[in-house]
Amino acid sequence: MDGKWRCRWTWSCMLWCVSVLAYAIAEFNGKFIVMATENNSMNHKQGRRKLDDVTGSICIDCGIAEDLAYTDDKTQIEYTSDAHFIGTGTSKNIAAKFISEAPQRTFKTVRSFPEGKRNCYTLRHPEGRNTIYLIRASFMYGNYDDLNQPPKFDLYIGVNLWDSVMFDNSTHVVIKEILHVPSMDELYVCLLNTDMGTPFISSLEVRHFDHSSYRTKSGPLALYRRFDIGSTTNEIVRFDNDVYDRMWYPYNLPDSTPICTSFTVDSVNHTTYHLPSTVMKTAVRPKSENDNLEFEFDTGYPTSESYVYMHFAEIEELKENESRAFDITLNGKNWAESVSPTYLQSTTIETDQSIRGRKLMFSMHKKTNSTHPPILNAMEIYIVKEFLHSPTDQEDVKAIMDIKSHYMLTSSLGKRWQGDPCAPLKYSWNGLNCSDNGYNSPTITALNLASSGLSGTIIASFLELKFLESLDLSNNKLTGPLPDFSQLQYLKTLNLSRNRLSGEIPSLLKERSNNGSLLLSVDGNPDLCLVGPCEEDKKNIVPLVAGILSLVVFFIVLGIVLTTIWRKKCNRKPAAKQAVSSNEEVVLKANNEQFTYSQILVITNNFDKMIGKGSCGIVYHGSLNDGTQVAVKMVLQKSPQASQQFQTEAQLLMRVHHKNLASFLGYCNEVRHTGIIYEYMAYGNLEEYLSDARREPLSWRQRIQIAVDAAQGLEYLHHGCKPPIIHRDIKSSNILLNEKLQAKVADFGFSKDFSTENESHVSTAVIGTFGYLDPEYYTSSRLTEKSDVYSFGIVLLELITGQPAIIKGHQNTNIVQWVSHFLARGDIKQIVDPRMRGDFDFGSVWKVVEAAIACVPLISIQRPSMSYIVSELKDSLKMEAAREQEGVNSIEMNVIDLEAGCGPDAR
Repeated sequence: MDGKWRCRWTWSCMLWCVSVLAYAIAEFNGKFIVMATENNSMNHKQGRRKLDDVTGSICIDCGIAEDLAYTDDKTQIEYTSDAHFIGTGTSKNIAAKFISEAPQRTFKTVRSFPEGKRNCYTLRHPEGRNTIYLIRASFMYGNYDDLNQPPKFDLYIGVNLWDSVMFDNSTHVVIKEILHVPSMDELYVCLLNTDMGTPFISSLEVRHFDHSSYRTKSGPLALYRRFDIGSTTNEIVRFDNDVYDRMWYPYNLPDSTPICTSFTVDSVNHTTYHLPSTVMKTAVRPKSENDNLEFEFDTGYPTSESYVYMHFAEIEELKENESRAFDITLNGKNWAESVSPTYLQSTTIETDQSIRGRKLMFSMHKKTNSTHPPILNAMEIYIVKEFLHSPTDQEDVKAIMDIKSHYMLTSSLGKRWQGDPCAPLKYSWNGLNCSDNGYNSPTITALNLASSGLSGTIIASFLELKFLESLDLSNNKLTGPLPDFSQLQYLKTLNLSRNRLSGEIPSLLKERSNNGSLLLSVDGNPDLCLVGPCEEDKKNIVPLVAGILSLVVFFIVLGIVLTTIWRKKCNRKPAAKQAVSSNEEVVLKANNEQFTYSQILVITNNFDKMIGKGSCGIVYHGSLNDGTQVAVKMVLQKSPQASQQFQTEAQLLMRVHHKNLASFLGYCNEVRHTGIIYEYMAYGNLEEYLSDARREPLSWRQRIQIAVDAAQGLEYLHHGCKPPIIHRDIKSSNILLNEKLQAKVADFGFSKDFSTENESHVSTAVIGTFGYLDPEYYTSSRLTEKSDVYSFGIVLLELITGQPAIIKGHQNTNIVQWVSHFLARGDIKQIVDPRMRGDFDFGSVWKVVEAAIACVPLISIQRPSMSYIVSELKDSLKMEAAREQEGVNSIEMNVIDLEAGCGPDAR
């Protein structure tokens, strides 16, 4: 072989050996730790080549300012902000001490997602669907959140799991690559919170390939390894040496010798793989002419399927009497025969079928008539990803996207409407219910947009949701005619109440409502014609109207006169009188302000935002003239108990004042319009907070403080009021939380005064909520303050466990039974809410468990007073506060500890 074409073992080769030894690639489940510095970083030519292959590529630096774009000084790739591709998350910088260790500018910022279980990027590549794309997501933790706790989370493409993301340390760079052919024009890349830390991302890139490259009979291909074999540098090769911006990692096969050329490979023609010349101009061969090249990889997955791509190019100019030909076996079976690379021209050998199993053992041996041993320039190994789940039915997707766009649902609701609407099913959009069709496309079966601020007409896209069974558009500002929803054959419930719809109800829709196949609600639409004659019929009754007009005018004038006299009489005093029962009256008179109904309309912006609903009233958000936020509960006039509860609650709130009772700010008491105005509680009620997976879980200290607050409110009712008051409906949904998570007891519509002299003999109709109701009160109808104590014990168990009062399952179970099952074995570990992750004082938890269990005996006299419960909870709070102050680690709970005598005896 002529030395003119050979790279000799000179200083360059010696330097190569040193660089290979110095370079390390740490591998973990297909991840790479890229150790790059300013001295060994990637070198690239200045300026970006405008090739058709990369036109329109998506290059996103996550976390940079919305209006920022730049060209990376190392890769010469142009990056833009991710703010144009996602509407959630927060921008963060990595810790200053790790800035110098970031191998690229894109790793200096991240976008973090502390809210929501699923956050998705929406990417629309100009090439559209059915094109093969390289999708790359990159991550470096860099202690951006100052917690020094690298998280673990899942990465999805559309509705299927791509991979899990985990880190060895703060500077560990994780890069995930996949080759994917999407079936839709829009591509979703989603991060899912697995309750092991907050998901984040550093950069996201999408490149499209030649249509005929990397095509397989299987699913998407996740990168396992991509090697630049025989590299003479310790640098990663990527753009612009590789027009597709694949990342080629230096690698040297065992027992091999590197060879190289200074000439360009594929200088005239490129294959469909468009391999970089920088990679193909180096290779390895066996140390001895007659040796084989043998090497193996372990993918780590026994059931995995792999695809292998080996790239060859002859880089030694062989003489006429010289040849290079070799066979390749894979796992002992012939894979390729008589491979003879072309001089300075690349060739790719690939698997026709996927290779099953975790072991990939390669052997390359020369043919008997070959004068030169085998060589290998580069190789790629991919793992098949089984994307079995189908996206939501595309007609449903188009319809719901049109609805989202038309009504500009981009606020809090819109931010949660990300990615695929239905899949994965457990992460479907808020307000949507979807069918579970196995691996087939799910469909939207229920849509709840009540109180979502919708305005304008009801667009036709709602009628495109063909499988809809329930639609709730109530309490919005929808106008215009009512569409004919009767064409939705599966629709069973349609709620359009409290809008501004007009015209006539379509006849077929009315027919379905009348025959019981559709539950139709349209109340609160004053301009909607419920019964005929409607607009088209009025033309026929004009003569009749004219004939009786004078009589109507007479009665109208008479009615106005009588109404004016009546109102003057009613308004002589600032407070109105209403009957509480047939035998007693109360006067709503206090320093609290009385509001007119017209003022209520202004305060609530025409009942624009509903924040709660009960059996006898609806609660709306409002704002007073001074900006004070309020909650306005308007009584449902159709409820037989509404007036009674209004009077009871208003009268009681006027005379009770405590920091842990919802503050009473005023009331409205007009004919057909009665309501109470409270202080607004920003975090809603405790039941919603505990059950909402999107909220940050309450810490143990927060839970005890909430319990202390609510207990103090109850203690005041029982022992601070004269006469004492029994609430009668204590439950987690009646404990409200303000912006500081201070708890206040609310909803006093069922409350009742009682006398201590006959407290054990008060007989009354049984009132309360299933799951919280005192069993003794239920069976005997005798009401005492201990009935509230029982209900409060249930609330305590909810705070401890995170479970509802009635745990639903094959057999609905009361929380007392559920907890007692574990406490009987002394196993407290199973009942404490796992979302607290064991971060609490062990003794503090036991003290609250004891207090809760003390509240729920079947016999009321065995229950303690609220004063005792307040004292116990405060002691528990002190124990937890002391632990936090001293920095004592929480004690790990297990059954052995309990059996050894830690904590009280099991009940």
